[in-house]
Amino acid sequence: MESSVPSLASIENWPVPTAAAAVVRADGTLAGAHGPTGQRFALASVTKPLVAYAVLVAYEEGAVDLDEPAGPEGATVRHLLAHTSGLAFDENRVMAAPGTRRIYSNTGFEALGDHVAKATDIPFAEYLHQAVLEPLGMTSTTLEGSPAKDGVSTVDDLVRFAAEVQAPRLLDARTVRDAMTVTYPGLTGILPGYGHQRPNDWGLGFEIRGGKSPHWTGASSSPRTFGHFGQAGTFLWIDPDARAACVALTDRPFGPWAVEAWPPFTDAVLADLRAGA
Repeated sequence: MESSVPSLASIENWPVPTAAAAVVRADGTLAGAHGPTGQRFALASVTKPLVAYAVLVAYEEGAVDLDEPAGPEGATVRHLLAHTSGLAFDENRVMAAPGTRRIYSNTGFEALGDHVAKATDIPFAEYLHQAVLEPLGMTSTTLEGSPAKDGVSTVDDLVRFAAEVQAPRLLDARTVRDAMTVTYPGLTGILPGYGHQRPNDWGLGFEIRGGKSPHWTGASSSPRTFGHFGQAGTFLWIDPDARAACVALTDRPFGPWAVEAWPPFTDAVLADLRAGA
C-alpha cells in the first residue's frame, strides 16, 4: 500500500541504528508504516500500557478490583496503575501517602504483576499472554522479566494493540475511557526525562498529555493524547482527536536525540493525517 503518512520516512534521519514506525487509524486500518516493522525491539516502559491492559482484563473478569488493597499500606490497584501508590521509582520504599503525589514507579508495576499473579494463580507473563497478546494476535511480543520494563515487541504487534485501545474488543469501552481519563487530578510529579510537571496527569497505566511542557509528543497533539514512551527509545501515542495512533521503536536509548526528534516528527504525522491520510 502507498503510505498516506509520508512523514514516517523521516525516521531515516534519526541518529539511531534501526527504527520502525507506523500509524493506525481508529477504525483499525493502517495509514502507513516505515522501516522493519516485524523486527523485535526492547520496549522498556512501553511495556506498561500492555501490562495495564492485562490488569484491566483481570478487573473485568472479577479476579481483582481496582479499589482493593495492593502494594504499600493504604494503596490499591488503582493507585498502582496511576503511579500514586507512594512507592519510589525503582526501589521498594514508600515516599508518600497513597493518592498524594504522582511518583512514577517501576516498583509499583512490579507489585501489580505480583498482585494479579496471586489473584489468578497464573504467572503474570503468562496471564499477559492469555489476556492480551494471544487474543490480539501479538505473536512476536513477550514479557521477559519485569512488568515495568521488560517487554519485547514489534511495530506490527503494537499496531494491533493500538487498534484495540481505539476500538476495544477485549475490554468494555467504558473501562478504556477510564484508563485514558485523569486519575487523581491535580497531582504534581516528575515525568522522567522531562522534569517536574504541574499537574502530572496520568490515567490507568497511560500517561495523559494534558498541558505538559516540555513533552515527548507534538505541539499540535491534543491534550487528550495518551500513551507512553520508553527508555529504549520507544513510544506509543494515541490521539483521540486525530482518531489515530503512532508507534515508533528504535534500538538507541532515549536521550537528547529523542527529545529533539520526537515532537516535530509527531507534528508532521498529525499534519499528514489532517491533510487527508
